[in-house]
Amino acid sequence: MHHHGRAQAGARPNDPFRRRLRPPPRQPSRKQLHCHVVKFGFSSDIYIQNTLMNMYAARGCLTSACQNVTPNEIALVNVLTACARARDLETGKRLFGEMPERNLFCWNIMIKGHVEDSDYKEALRLEIIVRDRCRFHHFRDGCCSCKDFCGVGPNSHTFPFLLKGFTRDDAVAYGDELHAHVLKFGLSSNAHVRSALLRMYAVSGAVDTARELFEKSPERDVVSWNAMISGYNRSNMFEESCGLFTAMAGESVMPTATTYVLVLSACAKMKGLECGRQIHGRLMNGNLLPDLRLENALIEMYGQCGDLDSAWRLFQDMQTRDVISWTAVVVGFAKSGEIDRARALFDRMPERDRISWTAMIDGYVRAGRFKEALHVFREMQAAAVWPDEFTMVSLLTACAQLGALEIGEWARAYMERNGIKMDIAVGNALIDMYSKCGQVDNAVEIFRRMHRKDKFTWTAMISGLAVNGHGEDAIDLFSQMVETSVRPDEVTYIGVLTACGHAGLVDEGRKIFSSMIAVHGIMPNVTHYGCLVDLLGRAGRLEEALETINNMPMKPNSAVWGALLGACRVHGNLEMAELAAKHLVELQPHDSAAYLLLCSLYANRNKLEEAHKMREMIMVKGIKKEPGCSLVEMNGEVHEFVAGDRSHPRTGEIYTKLEEMIKELKRAGYVPDTSEILHGAGEEEAANAAIYQHSEKLAVAFGLISSRYGVAIRVVKNVRICIDCHNAMKFASKIYRREIVVRDRRRFHHFRSGSCSCKDYW
Repeated sequence: MHHHGRAQAGARPNDPFRRRLRPPPRQPSRKQLHCHVVKFGFSSDIYIQNTLMNMYAARGCLTSACQNVTPNEIALVNVLTACARARDLETGKRLFGEMPERNLFCWNIMIKGHVEDSDYKEALRLEIIVRDRCRFHHFRDGCCSCKDFCGVGPNSHTFPFLLKGFTRDDAVAYGDELHAHVLKFGLSSNAHVRSALLRMYAVSGAVDTARELFEKSPERDVVSWNAMISGYNRSNMFEESCGLFTAMAGESVMPTATTYVLVLSACAKMKGLECGRQIHGRLMNGNLLPDLRLENALIEMYGQCGDLDSAWRLFQDMQTRDVISWTAVVVGFAKSGEIDRARALFDRMPERDRISWTAMIDGYVRAGRFKEALHVFREMQAAAVWPDEFTMVSLLTACAQLGALEIGEWARAYMERNGIKMDIAVGNALIDMYSKCGQVDNAVEIFRRMHRKDKFTWTAMISGLAVNGHGEDAIDLFSQMVETSVRPDEVTYIGVLTACGHAGLVDEGRKIFSSMIAVHGIMPNVTHYGCLVDLLGRAGRLEEALETINNMPMKPNSAVWGALLGACRVHGNLEMAELAAKHLVELQPHDSAAYLLLCSLYANRNKLEEAHKMREMIMVKGIKKEPGCSLVEMNGEVHEFVAGDRSHPRTGEIYTKLEEMIKELKRAGYVPDTSEILHGAGEEEAANAAIYQHSEKLAVAFGLISSRYGVAIRVVKNVRICIDCHNAMKFASKIYRREIVVRDRRRFHHFRSGSCSCKDYW
């Protein structure tokens, strides 16, 4: 038997179809084809040459393509197109400059290339040239003034290419002018141009103009509908997005996958679970699932709406998952408060991109676990994943809450060094971070440098000035805000009323409170009334404060009665204090604050028996004081202390310094105040020992041994600083010649040279 090669597995040697099982002949390489063209004399044929260049360009071989360019329009256009596809703008610019004659197609390619390269100014310059080439032609003696003929102005491709890459600032600056040129060249009826204009107006925030353009369109294809829905989404008008989607069915316009993704995104943002479920059913009935984009959008919708069971079932049933699928589930769990479950999923992700890392950092921030947010950011850096402006906003928010000024300063320098966009959200986060770290001058600097400011910018700066004791500056800034087109909201008024309270400006505060309804139509809520009660109480107008509470249109909460009780303690009104304490105990029977404030008031009025009875009542009821926790940042690391804490690696050094500090304080005249310490009869010595080990004193002792002379010590405490620690910090700031900044639940206390910025202890 003769064998002409090995038989294929499963085929008999005499099988007549054996040839079909042989592998196909090898295809010649592009270089071999090129050689054959030259060999057989076809290299000068322009069509063959263009085909060769297309072959090279399709494989990204721009160098080979460019080497075979002949100085004719068709060849150069082909290579120019190849450069655009390969994003080789420099080669494209060189070829464009060498072209003996340029048609509109070439100009459009270059405009598109510059837009994709984010060089919008150059793209606009090219568009202006194209527009200007549609001009007068003066013929004299066989010559024309135009020198070269273009023949037409911009076409239906020019404006979509240009408008596609517009940012908000570009749209605001050039949008109306470009729209005018669209009308001038008769392109307003073109569907692609119209969709590009819709998107441009939506990006600029002029969604009403976009809707007017949409309604006047003679023909509205699905691209126009999608552009309009996207515009509403960008303007946070999610109900309008869903309404437009419903209107599509009335006009028999068939939605695309992009339409469904946009509407599901709107449902997610407005928590429209029922609408999202209906779309899910429509997708299933239309056999449009499985589809990765749509499944990801559904998971995001269910997660944002809090239906985690549906999101999880959909995720588990997916045939294919990508990083977006995983991230959507992580975000869903994180926003629903299941941060540990989110972290477990995050750790299982086969791939993690910048968005997934940012989602995890933001999840910890939302959960109030700020130290863990910083830890995840460090892991992100170790994984060589570059953060963006969204990541930095979450990082700065964590720094603000922790009082981590050094890390916040590093984040700002990092953004400047690496070219991360300092948009309005980043600016707001920096203002908040500096304000909450007690660096209000830096916050003001950021505020002044910001070209665009929204209501959150103004509110952050007003609130920052207020809590740092710059009440009058906060009120002046509020007046400036009112004069602008930016409308204040409820939070803005809380900030400015707080400023009035700290500055003691009662009449100004009353006037501002009245302007909420009269000027801006904002109905005061219980927090605003609490600010008004606090304002009157600080000024000693206790009767007016009580009258305000009695006339409130809603039931006073614990913050309102607490403000009155604090004012009664400062001004020594025992009768009204007992009334406020009674209401406070009814609202929060297990909160020790009311009992302790009454104890302090009884002690100050020398009613020791009543103070003793109050302490006994606390002991009998088993009421526990909320444990204090203090944070202090040293050398880029946040350290946490609780009262009597001995878990720190440098505990021995800390307590040695603390003993030395207490001796120095007593030598300077400090006397312990145990009026806010829960203790029974005969336990004064134990109370003194406990008060010496309060968390803020431990944090300051650690700061003294961990930083050089003259460096400010910044402490963040989760509850109100006690009166004893407040007094101790005054002495410590003078003895050690340090600025000590303590931010507690209510406000900042800046201790310098034995005095405090808060003027009176609250």
